[in-house]
Amino acid sequence: MTSNVIVSAIAFFGALAATLVLTPVVREINRRFGMIDYPDERRVNTVPVPRGGGVAVFLGVFGVFALLRLAFGVDMPGKGTGHFMRILLLTGCIVAVGYADDKFSLKPIVKLAFQIAIAALTWRWADLGFADLWPALPAWLDCALTVFWIVGAINAFNLIDGLDGLATGLALVATVGMAGALCFARSVAETSFYFAFAGGLAGFLRYNYNPASVFLGDSGSMMLGYLLSVLPLCSHVPNSFMVSVGVPLLAMGLPIFDTFLAIVRRSIRRFLPGGGTSIMSADRDHVHHRILRAVGLNQRKAAVVMYVGAVFLVAAAIGAMVLKTRSGGLWLIAVAICSAVIFRDMARVEFFDLGCIANRVARHGGTAARRLRARLSTPILVVCDLVALVAVYFFSAYVMRFDGDVHVLRTGCLLRAVCVFASLVAFRAYSTVWARAMGANYMRLLAGCLAGSLLSSAILYYMPDRTDEYFVAFTTLYATLSYLLLSLIRCTRMIAVDVFYEMDCSRIVARKDVSRILVYGAGLRYRAFRRELVRSASENTRVIVGIIDDDVSIRGHYIGDAKICGTLSEAPDIINRLNVDAVVVACDIPEKKLAVVKAMLAPTGVKVTVFGFSERSI
Repeated sequence: MTSNVIVSAIAFFGALAATLVLTPVVREINRRFGMIDYPDERRVNTVPVPRGGGVAVFLGVFGVFALLRLAFGVDMPGKGTGHFMRILLLTGCIVAVGYADDKFSLKPIVKLAFQIAIAALTWRWADLGFADLWPALPAWLDCALTVFWIVGAINAFNLIDGLDGLATGLALVATVGMAGALCFARSVAETSFYFAFAGGLAGFLRYNYNPASVFLGDSGSMMLGYLLSVLPLCSHVPNSFMVSVGVPLLAMGLPIFDTFLAIVRRSIRRFLPGGGTSIMSADRDHVHHRILRAVGLNQRKAAVVMYVGAVFLVAAAIGAMVLKTRSGGLWLIAVAICSAVIFRDMARVEFFDLGCIANRVARHGGTAARRLRARLSTPILVVCDLVALVAVYFFSAYVMRFDGDVHVLRTGCLLRAVCVFASLVAFRAYSTVWARAMGANYMRLLAGCLAGSLLSSAILYYMPDRTDEYFVAFTTLYATLSYLLLSLIRCTRMIAVDVFYEMDCSRIVARKDVSRILVYGAGLRYRAFRRELVRSASENTRVIVGIIDDDVSIRGHYIGDAKICGTLSEAPDIINRLNVDAVVVACDIPEKKLAVVKAMLAPTGVKVTVFGFSERSI
């Protein structure tokens, strides 16, 4: 055990020192070769930076480990002494392909072909795959899974390498996490190459962290993905799915998720005007770009956020290994947190793009298409209501522990659904324009649900096979749930439009061509003004960033996503703090007060407009 620790320490510090020395040399060579990333609209660097620095990591890690093999007889985790040479040659091939891309900018399809070929050689020549974990796996399926795993990891790290030190830091976290998993699995002897790899990454991070003086380039990012996908295949621990697949999968979770999201996003955008024609078309909506915008274009903060996320995933995976019988709860907590973050993140881009497609389908089209949609709206609403009434009946029966036979259930369901539906027709529920409904319309809907429930109860009361137990409670529950569900169905469109608007605002708020609005007044006129913005969400160029109102009791509260920041007297300070471009007066104030508002806001230089309702003779 002690000798293993000493060898691992030598491997780490040796690779660290070698990479610290080699990186400036490789950086200068690449600079003279003209391999430089110049600033453009896709890149975040503001000064020219040499690329192709991954060669230094490759030379430092494998050079030091080769010396350790000669000095101490250590080898890579695998199936024999020749395993190191095969992994060395295959890694060298992937570095060479990446270096050629750094120099000559290969076509994506050419890179992909080389990646697939090298992954297939890894399965065939290096004899690495998932068959050790699942012996019954057919050879063809094992080959397909191995190639998919390796190529996916290569491209995941290639795509995530968009900020200074990001891919290097995430690879370092993943490497340490996988080494930790092997230690907990009592396979310490197999971790020496992991520590050499970690040392090389730490040494390169010295030059790659913001502000970076050298980039990994494709030679480095592709190498990171290749090694991090191959090492778990080398280090198979018998009967341990977590060590062989679980920990590596979560350790590379952020790059893998980003790749999956990029495929989904680019596939969706193919249906939008100007959204790209291929899933290989570049964009600025990767996870690291979104975090970068969220932290105010600070690359260091964005990288740290990503590092913390990777550490969390690795800790969850290793914790599940350690806790064993309690791992299910830990996994549920991790999945719940990640799901909330993922949904919030996807809502701003991928779900928004889907909404744009749906909006185009709903709003555009000829007169015939619009008439067809109008004719179908009422039948669709009727079908939804009937399904909802049946679902509410069976749910109420389940809640009330209704123990009647099948005939009683069918009779009760049919009577209640038909009576409520007939009452809704009588109360003009299907001749109401629900997109513009008011409180009176929802009161009619409530009256229809109550009248239908009471009518069905009166009929069921005099039937010979009724049950007296919970009869009144069942009727009350059914009427209440029916009204709530039918109201929700009618509000769905308005809720969807409002959510779409909020997503639009969160998406465009950082753009330079967007007008940031402060609204004076939080009453009915504000709601009308906001509705006008919602109606034009897809072409919106204005965003409400705050509200001011003279009612101090609502200060600090929210209306929608806008916060009531203070009163009119605080407007100049709020305008300066929120970087406001325009103020909209959305309340009924006399001309004298309007003059006071104008005089108070004049020094700020913002545009002031008035939004209001007016009635005039024509």
